[in-house]
Amino acid sequence: MSTSTGATGPDHITTDITTDSVRELLSDRKVFPGLPDDLGEDAELVLDSLGLVWLLHVVEERYGLIVEPSDEDIAGMTSLGRLTEYLRTAQKGGAQDDA
Repeated sequence: MSTSTGATGPDHITTDITTDSVRELLSDRKVFPGLPDDLGEDAELVLDSLGLVWLLHVVEERYGLIVEPSDEDIAGMTSLGRLTEYLRTAQKGGAQDDA
């Protein structure tokens, strides 16, 4: 699965990642021009590589969370709900490796 660190720097306030906070991150029309403001939790979501890199950068800046999703993780980010679930899991302890 993914590798991530839940470590936060001294300048980061530990705040839970929520569906609304992820929706707000996706509201930048310069990066995500086709997404509606009222994006439903189960609505299909397709992130291009630039959008994903930008999103992960902002997550790191706002939450102090460094996430490096695998190809399988990325393929599973098909909705706002799944993306939020992935980020919450990473925030609460990172990867759930089966090894």
